[in-house]
This record gives sequence, C-alpha cells and structure tokens, in this order.
Amino acid sequence: MSAELLVLLIVVVTALAFDFTNGFHDTANAMATSIATGALAPRVAVALSAVLNLVGAFLSVEVAKTVSGGLLNIGGIHGMALLHIVFAGLVGGILWNLFTWLVGIPSSSSHALFGGLIGAAVAALGASGVIWTGDQKTGLINKIILPALLAPFVAALVAGLGTYAVYWLTRHSRKDRVSTAFRWGQIGSASLVSLAHGTNDAQKTMGVIFMALVARGTYTNADDIPLWVKVCCALAIAAGTYLGGWRIIRTLGKGLVEI
Repeated sequence: MSAELLVLLIVVVTALAFDFTNGFHDTANAMATSIATGALAPRVAVALSAVLNLVGAFLSVEVAKTVSGGLLNIGGIHGMALLHIVFAGLVGGILWNLFTWLVGIPSSSSHALFGGLIGAAVAALGASGVIWTGDQKTGLINKIILPALLAPFVAALVAGLGTYAVYWLTRHSRKDRVSTAFRWGQIGSASLVSLAHGTNDAQKTMGVIFMALVARGTYTNADDIPLWVKVCCALAIAAGTYLGGWRIIRTLGKGLVEI
C-alpha cells in the first residue's frame, strides 16, 4: 500500500468519525424540546431523528459541492499536500465537537468543520488558500459568514411572529384540542429539522471525502459524488444521532429556556 493511499484511507475514516460526532449535536437540535415537553418519548425521538438524518442525506448534494469546491482555493494543490490540509481540518472539527459534547454546548458542527478546513488552508497556503468572496455559489463571506450572522435573527423573528399568530388563532379554542394539535405539530416540526440536518450536515462530510478523492486523482471535480460515499456518510451521521446527544438534549431542553 502506497503512503498516499494510506493517508487517503485515514482521511476517509477521520471524516466518517467527524460525521459520527456531528450526529451528537443533531439529536439535540431537533428533538430536545419535543422530549422536554413530553411530545415524544426519548428513545422514540432519538430513533426518529436518526432515521430522518439518514433519509435527508440522500436528498441533495448541493452542500457537498460547496464544501468540495466553493470555499478553499486549492485548484493547484493535489496529492499528499491537499490530503494533509483536509485531515488537519477534520481533526480540528472533531476535537471541537467532542469538547462541546462533553460540556453540553449546542455548537454548530458545520462551522467547526469549516473553521478547521479554513485554518488548515491558511496555515498551509496563506490567506490566498481561502476563497473569501465569489459568486452566489462560492466564497467564505457569501456562503458561511453572512448566513451565520443572519440565521439567529431571522429565526428569532420568524419564530416570534409564528408564536404570536398561533396564540391569536387558538385564543378561543378548547384547551384539549389545542394541546393535541400542538403535540403533533411539534413532532412534525422536529422531524423536518432532522430531515434538514441530514440534507445539510451529512453532505459536509461527503464533500470532504470527495475532495480527498479528487486530491488523489481518483475522481475530478466534474464527476458525481459516488454512491458509496453517500451511504457511508448517511450511516455515520445516523449512528451518531442515535447513540449520542443526551448531554446537549439536557442543555437545550432544560438549560436555556423553561419549556
């Protein structure tokens, strides 16, 4: 076995390990409130989240394409050099995921991975190793920083308006009917969050593995992401979702707001 192939295998295994730790956070983000309010039993909620993460991973590859070709300026870097950058970025993301899981912090695994890759690229190539601005499909500012800054405010505004509207619409309704409707609505919304997580987060790892395969010359950027990469990433994030996440569930369900 050549040294380059060995490094590629290490990168793939490390990427799947990151995907597994990513699942720890997905469970909590999607199901913590449903468990805290009693809408779902804990084991049922975790199993449902794992299944929907698995399904969501197969729905799209747009995020994977962004990760593999829209953030780092690595067109002239191939082989071992690029594999080292990818490996270092993955290790950074995994360490942050494990730290935040141990202390129960609901952290973004997406930004942990992007931060790791960007840090590794800057360390290896300098500031030119990052695509800072670009078109709508590329660029750190367009694809990562602006959405990260806007997301909490947009989500808070939509959630606030939605809550106000629901209270107004149900102000004359019977309490038992409202409770039943809310229970099913909460299960539905939590399920959609899990599905969206699978669509988004599993694809990050797909993009990283595909980047490593391109670095070795197995594929080119014009090729489609292989099916085995999709399957492995989907299974890894689903397993992490089912087996981990209880520490962060407690933080989100009880430690931030009283539900």
